Amino acid sequence: MTDFCYVTAAKDLKTVTDFLRFGLSRAAACALYYGHGTDNAWDDIWALVLGSLALPFDVDPLLLNGRLTTAERALLCERFEQRIEKRIPVPYLTHEAYFCDLPFYVDERVLIPRSPIAELIKQQFSPWINPMSVEHVLDLCTGSGCIAIACCEAFPDAMVDAVDISPAALAVAEINRQRHGVADVLTLIESDCFTQVPTIRYNIIVSNPPYVGHEEMQTLPCEYQHEPVLALETADNGLAIIDRILHQARHYLAEDGILVVEVGNSENALIDAYPHVPFTWLDFEHGGQGVFLLTYQQISEHFSEPS
Repeated sequence: MTDFCYVTAAKDLKTVTDFLRFGLSRAAACALYYGHGTDNAWDDIWALVLGSLALPFDVDPLLLNGRLTTAERALLCERFEQRIEKRIPVPYLTHEAYFCDLPFYVDERVLIPRSPIAELIKQQFSPWINPMSVEHVLDLCTGSGCIAIACCEAFPDAMVDAVDISPAALAVAEINRQRHGVADVLTLIESDCFTQVPTIRYNIIVSNPPYVGHEEMQTLPCEYQHEPVLALETADNGLAIIDRILHQARHYLAEDGILVVEVGNSENALIDAYPHVPFTWLDFEHGGQGVFLLTYQQISEHFSEPS
């Protein structure tokens, strides 16, 4: 953190536009990293300022020239310091992130939603499965519950189970379960991977598990250091949880079911570990990589023995 004083620097700023310009200039000068819902300084500062002022992203431009109160200016100065100097991601400051165009409460107990799996959910996992046949969905390592809740929206007639080892993360997922009114169809389960998962057959098992190895963890930008290590880092070069999922999924997947897992930068390590497994690596129109798909038949053939 520098000795830069935001209150002093912003003393002549009066309007929303003033603070947007000031925040953008400061962010550009400090070389922030953008990877938690935005990929550039303008979108990041726009989300921070409007989110802090409880204004919609499509705010009427006339309001941008409105004068801020003393309390609002003080709040923006505080949040600029947290974002720009302390490198805290914007969603942890505004407590709001979007996934599948749905708003989710987030704080530092959970990862900030950003998985490309959102694109698959919007497409109801087509063409890999018949959406009309989906009765049960399992989300492993659910965190904020964003994937599970988005699946509730995509498959309104299905029952969804969401699993996490962290009680703190499940407390956040409960906030979002109530927010989206899906308590009747979404069950939250505290479990170490499959250990407490009911013995039913799921049409879809989807997971964004921890997949960052220890060495890679040391290279991540400062912004990621504010996220829970438990949700990011795992052993065996990032493959420890993924290995467990691969070796146990056949006991929980329906015969017409699919397993979809995000592995990020551990993609090459996974291919090297299982060179004979026919992973389908999915492409995304809106960016993202490192997500594989396997069918029940493929999993049963290549992972018939327990890990």
